[in-house]
Amino acid sequence: MKHIASIGAFVLMFATTAFADGAAVQTLAFHNVHIRVPDPAKAAEWYVKYLGATAGRAPQLIYFGKTLVEFIKTDNPQPSAGSVIDHIGLSYADLSAKMRDFEAGGAKIVTPVRDNPGLFKLGFIEDPWGTKIEVVEDSELLGFHHVHLRVPDPAATLAWYSDMLGGDRGKLKGRIDGLRYGTVWLLAASSGKDTVAPSLDRAIQNVAFLVPNVDDAVAVLKTKGVKTRIEPRSIGSVRYAFVEDPNGVQIELIHQQQQ
Repeated sequence: MKHIASIGAFVLMFATTAFADGAAVQTLAFHNVHIRVPDPAKAAEWYVKYLGATAGRAPQLIYFGKTLVEFIKTDNPQPSAGSVIDHIGLSYADLSAKMRDFEAGGAKIVTPVRDNPGLFKLGFIEDPWGTKIEVVEDSELLGFHHVHLRVPDPAATLAWYSDMLGGDRGKLKGRIDGLRYGTVWLLAASSGKDTVAPSLDRAIQNVAFLVPNVDDAVAVLKTKGVKTRIEPRSIGSVRYAFVEDPNGVQIELIHQQQQ
């Protein structure tokens, strides 16, 4: 975890952000996802060239707006489809034009662009390493758009995140239940009778939230019975920890310590 330089701007931007009444932990913003690939630098270059990301200060880091994506090296990447973190969503002003870029870059076109009346144009692609990405044309929210979970009980999952980590309850385009953390939506779909894998060893390894104090957040979540995967620790000025939701989603909590 080397995304040290990304924290300060988030703290300044979201330090006064309100959080849901009664939430166990105050979250300031959605911060990042980790994606597992064999060659992090190569994957980062691909995302910049074909998906329109901005390069970060380290070769394994990219941004979509203020949302960080960090690529983590793994020799045996497993697809995100079939995992509890099914896919991420990216939004573009002209989706039809971008689909040509995706295809030229070697992305697998899972679902061609279609217009969903009352929602937006959308399609699905898969990057060369197995990460499923919903691409949408939502003019109200361009860039990193959402994270979509697949879980046995979507309503219970969204309630858990609201109770534990706040977020603004709402309906995407008035139709899809979700929680909004800053500009990023957290959505949940039913897995039906399918068994979904925990996120730890899959392409989309985790989601991450910026919090005012990692140690306090972990202490409170422990009192709520939330499983801690990695106790609070520091890299430079960054303090972070990992917890796990009831469905096996790895959640990073992160903040920058005072110098």
